[in-house]
Amino acid sequence: MKKLQITHIIWLTALCFILSCSGKKQAEVSQSTETPVLTGLELEKEELKFGFIKLTDMAPLAIAKEKGFFEDEGLYVTLEAQANWKVLLDRVISGELDGAHMLAGQPIGATIGFGTKAAIVTPFSMDLNGNGITVSNEIWEKMKPNVPMEGGKPVHPIKADAIKPVIEEYKENGKPFNMGMVFPVSTHNYEIRYWLAAAGISPGYYTESDITGTTDAQVLLSVTPPPQMPATMEAGTILGYCVGEPWNQQAVFKGIGVPITTNYDIWKNNPEKVFGLSKEWADKNPNTMVAITKALIRAGKWLDEDNGANREEAVKILSKSEYVGADFEVIANSMTGTFEFEKGDKRSMPDFNVFFRYHATYPYYSDAVWFLTQMRRWGQITEPKTNDWYISTAKDIYLPEVWMKAAKLLEEEGHLTAEEIPSSDGFKAPTGDFIDEVVYDAKDPNGYLNKFEVGIKDPAQ
Repeated sequence: MKKLQITHIIWLTALCFILSCSGKKQAEVSQSTETPVLTGLELEKEELKFGFIKLTDMAPLAIAKEKGFFEDEGLYVTLEAQANWKVLLDRVISGELDGAHMLAGQPIGATIGFGTKAAIVTPFSMDLNGNGITVSNEIWEKMKPNVPMEGGKPVHPIKADAIKPVIEEYKENGKPFNMGMVFPVSTHNYEIRYWLAAAGISPGYYTESDITGTTDAQVLLSVTPPPQMPATMEAGTILGYCVGEPWNQQAVFKGIGVPITTNYDIWKNNPEKVFGLSKEWADKNPNTMVAITKALIRAGKWLDEDNGANREEAVKILSKSEYVGADFEVIANSMTGTFEFEKGDKRSMPDFNVFFRYHATYPYYSDAVWFLTQMRRWGQITEPKTNDWYISTAKDIYLPEVWMKAAKLLEEEGHLTAEEIPSSDGFKAPTGDFIDEVVYDAKDPNGYLNKFEVGIKDPAQ
């Protein structure tokens, strides 16, 4: 004991000597290393469980967890893969999940009562682009004579005009032309429908008696969970599909199919996934919702910053079994600025996955309105709606005010610059960046619907 006391005295003497020698400099150092003052969000809930589907665009969730962005906000998050989109939505509604990686159409479809009726909201858009349409090798060989070539390689984008004669051949032989998409309110459903319809091909309509959406269809679209797409096509059940990554590149690696176009070519910089919460949960936990949004914005920025310098690390994280669980090479094929079509035809596509650039994380009302127009175009919304209805419904679901609060806090903390925060009324400018060049103006939804040759039309306003 006496020896221990002597040791303590020696250490205390040494400490006093160091402090007395450092003087004013020590005081300055102490001030500069103080813990930063927190933004003062009083969290209603700290331990959270979020759901996701095994797709590369769940990346903001994985990165927010792995890089400590959730913990920086005082959040302790468990991420849990879900079997399919319906199970994921049901578990958010029941409260088993606090929130989830969702199809952009899921909060919209649920809120208007297509399928499961529930009030779902989103303060955060997870990404832009990221999907592709793949066909089997047999269908590709039949399509190729109809595809323009340059230097022995297909000219992209490949329009559905190239597949139209193949579909007609199947019809003449009395065979159905079956293709897969991931969910009735998925971007994939609307994108493959848009691509087909742009060539005058009917993808079918939903009616009160036909919830499959195959009435008057020249191509029969059916739901297949994303990870099962390649195997379902290999078995011959479907002849092609529209899905997110890595399941288009998986077909290339397995040698069973060829991606023929991407949704970047169908609609440049289109919204893909969102982070969804039940409105009841959001109303009970407003500060926690802001904190979640802060962490996800930081994750999106990390994924895109320095011209994608972090993407290889992101791919390593996503390849873990608890996240996407696909091979590193398969995920990297589209996540690191390239996309492979035919085997060996790898092309530069730096915007195939966008997580932050172009204000990707901001939840624009105009994005929600577009999905609502497609729901009406194909009969999921069964009656005509006014322009005001489209816009007010979008405002019930998308929460840019929450995103803005989170972004302003991040700016105060030095994580965002003013230039990275959009000045917006929630509506993007009208654009014709679609494969058919039809101009979309979110403030005139019915006028937009009436521009299409294929699809339901409503009275202009």
